[in-house]
Amino acid sequence: MGVAIFAAPESVFRRRCHFTPSGRQRACRLPRLGGLCKTGMNCAGSPSFVVISGTFIGGSPAPVIKVIGVNLARTYSPIGKDSMDMGGQTADGNTLQADKKRLVRRATPDRSQRIRGFMQLAFAALNCWLGVQFYLWVRYFERGGQGLYLPRPAGAEGWLPIAGLMNFKYLLITGRAPLIHPAAMFLFIAFLLMSLLLKKAFCSWLCPVGTLSEVLWKLGRRIFGRNLRLPRWADIPLRGLKYLLLGFFVFVIGAMSAEALEGFMNTPYGLVADVKMLNFFRGMGQTAAIVIGLLVLISILVENAWCRYLCPYGALMGIASLLSPVKIRRDAEACIDCGKCSRACPAGLPVDKLVQIRSVECTACMACVAACSAQDALQFALPPRRASLVAGRWRRRAFSPQTLAGILACIFFGIVIFAKATGHWQTNIPREMYLDLVQHVNDATHPGM
Repeated sequence: MGVAIFAAPESVFRRRCHFTPSGRQRACRLPRLGGLCKTGMNCAGSPSFVVISGTFIGGSPAPVIKVIGVNLARTYSPIGKDSMDMGGQTADGNTLQADKKRLVRRATPDRSQRIRGFMQLAFAALNCWLGVQFYLWVRYFERGGQGLYLPRPAGAEGWLPIAGLMNFKYLLITGRAPLIHPAAMFLFIAFLLMSLLLKKAFCSWLCPVGTLSEVLWKLGRRIFGRNLRLPRWADIPLRGLKYLLLGFFVFVIGAMSAEALEGFMNTPYGLVADVKMLNFFRGMGQTAAIVIGLLVLISILVENAWCRYLCPYGALMGIASLLSPVKIRRDAEACIDCGKCSRACPAGLPVDKLVQIRSVECTACMACVAACSAQDALQFALPPRRASLVAGRWRRRAFSPQTLAGILACIFFGIVIFAKATGHWQTNIPREMYLDLVQHVNDATHPGM
């Protein structure tokens, strides 16, 4: 009776073995060996094969087969010390160890979330200043031209995404920049360009609504210890709501001609659409207050509820992001399969199972990258180079958070400067006309009503 080493494919082993809930096998009949694994053996180790040792079958009593190492897709616990003590050795007496990926820790600490937080805070502060300036401008005309006068901040038109989409279509049809709310169009182009180049980075790095949503779900996690994750059967249909809203706006605007678009913008309602938006929040009714209160409550309980289920602007950015050459990419060789990236992803994407993230739900927030401790295992990058070494594949391909923040700032300020330089930033309406429009803003109704 001699001792032999056998190797069997994991798939075969899994079909022939039966396991207790704790991961210990009851009995295991291996093909062409005819033997049974003894009770108490533990199956764990290499992901691709089972290494077993045992006695020759010919002319011997029931062979004793010992599992040295097998990995069953993380379902069963690693081989324990007691298992190794029970004879986990080769014929030469050397212990066989399962192949494990060695962790090469990243050389420098990740600062992506700190930099992203700074960008969110800076853009939120900019929007607050624009809001205060716009409010004081409106109050000047409401008082009949008395008191402090500040110029109308055209940047406030960024809160008019529908006007931006309408003017963008007008530009495509006529080749001319609109005269009313041109800043809304140029900001729309800037945010769309960010998504075309850098996934939905606008949503997670700049959008003030996205920032507020993130603050709310993090507050909920701090209060309750966790956020709710809807089951798949509810999550997927609810994610479709934002595309239905986007489809409605695209359908209505798509049916309008250039003359209709220009006519709408030149109505009293179109001229003071920004003032109407401000007055909606200033004179909010009970129904609107209840709806907004429910949205806030849901955003506290459910992670990224507004962005994930209801934001049509984010839906458009997500569709544009499908063309982005830069994506979250995972290097399978450097990855140690710890799963931290998937647990950190606010969108709940299986980052640890994919080579690159194409999903429209990815906002390039880099939370997964921040959670990864392995060098070059996960990065926001262009497609990798063909190289045998991990570092060589990502040389000059990965985007640092500083680079991402710099590109976003260049796109934003570059387009704003271009619009101002070409004279297509401000809505040039005489002060006397604004005085009449603002004082009678409640009389301006939607042309379609």
